[in-house]
Amino acid sequence: MPEKNKTQNDDKAVRSRRAFLKGAGVAGVAAAMSVVTKDDAQAKSVEPKGAGGYQETDHVNAYYDAAKF
Repeated sequence: MPEKNKTQNDDKAVRSRRAFLKGAGVAGVAAAMSVVTKDDAQAKSVEPKGAGGYQETDHVNAYYDAAKF
């Protein structure tokens, strides 16, 4: 019976290592997502400088002429 206990202990160790590695992978992805989410939130809060919006300029009119709009 000692062989059976040794095998069971080895199986538990392998499962424990796998669980640790899976957890480490999930934690890494979660950390990366929090950084990406934080950067997006900061980028959205910045207001554009200048008038902004649509402006019909000479090069826009040239494109419209070429595209037949």
